[in-house]
Amino acid sequence: MHAASPILFPGGQARFVSGSELRGNASWRKAFEAQAKDSRFYEVVEQTLACSFEHHYLILENTVGETRAIQPVFFVQQNLLEGLPALQPVVDPVRRVFPRLFTMRVLMVGCAAGEGHLGVCRADDMEWAVAAMHSTLPIFARHGKASLVVFKDFRSDYRATLQSLVQEEFTRVPSMPMTRLSLRHANFETYLNTLSKATRKDLRRKFRRTAKSAPIELEVLNDVAPQVDEIYPLYLQVHERSALKFECLTKAYFRELGRRMPDRVRFFLWRQEGKVIAFSLGLVHAGTFYDDYLGLDYRVALDLHLYFYTFRDIISWAIAQGLENYCSSPLNYEPKLHLGCELAALDLYVMHTSPWLNPIFRRAVKLLEPTRHNPVLQRFPNARALQ
Repeated sequence: MHAASPILFPGGQARFVSGSELRGNASWRKAFEAQAKDSRFYEVVEQTLACSFEHHYLILENTVGETRAIQPVFFVQQNLLEGLPALQPVVDPVRRVFPRLFTMRVLMVGCAAGEGHLGVCRADDMEWAVAAMHSTLPIFARHGKASLVVFKDFRSDYRATLQSLVQEEFTRVPSMPMTRLSLRHANFETYLNTLSKATRKDLRRKFRRTAKSAPIELEVLNDVAPQVDEIYPLYLQVHERSALKFECLTKAYFRELGRRMPDRVRFFLWRQEGKVIAFSLGLVHAGTFYDDYLGLDYRVALDLHLYFYTFRDIISWAIAQGLENYCSSPLNYEPKLHLGCELAALDLYVMHTSPWLNPIFRRAVKLLEPTRHNPVLQRFPNARALQ
């Protein structure tokens, strides 16, 4: 689905195109080159998660036809109560009769499988691009029969740049944050010594128990195409246990990510007696390891304390590589709190496409935002950063 013609705005025009129309576009390659998830990543997401999302790209050009930004956007049918698990027992029986209850078609700006970034060709194009999107996205959203426009999971670093949205029709609310950890330690043991005595004791006890089992071997790869049938069921086990779900990855996602981004992608596979019992997918970029997805075999994961075992191996590997920071994806905050992580705030910027409903929705969305219903987040030392 495309807008019938370019959308004009003060200072230029916007065109919505498909991914195939961007292939070989030099501006597209440049737009995200400074991010861990560059244009190649967006192409993988578009081509392997197409069943869940309807992907498009917004090309913003100035009055002389120069491309100044290319922004990935996508349509999705979103459950508005996803962040309110306490209501699920009440809502789920009703949804069996009315499947679309409390769901809306949403136009989202950003990445379907990660945090959002602005796809500008130059850093000083950001404010211009935000103003252009504010003028054009509601038009495209209504054309696509979407009720909401959402800038999805933008880091707090963008707050000053995106403040103009808040001054207009958008409302900023906190999204579920990532977490980060400094890796400036000689090794895992010196990092461990920065944690509380109780946490150190608990972790060492867990590691001793795991060491009594059959040996576990670690392999680090940048391509898991031959192993994808082994690791994918482990990813699904973790995904299905998650209280909050957005994207569901496919086997093709894991295959294509390794094939197209071998310079950045790292797969960690843990085997016991020849069988993969855990894996992790992350990206390495600019001194930081981004730990995105974990897969566990729950037939042994709890007994072997695999969550903590895999964390130890990843941190040890990252320190040995000379990386300075570790950043993990949202959720599972209780262990991350005890492991000394800080919150890395992410924000949602939300607007209803109906001018008369938006003032009402701006008040309601603050009640629906997910972080207010997660008490663990308030125990982090920098919890105020979410606001």
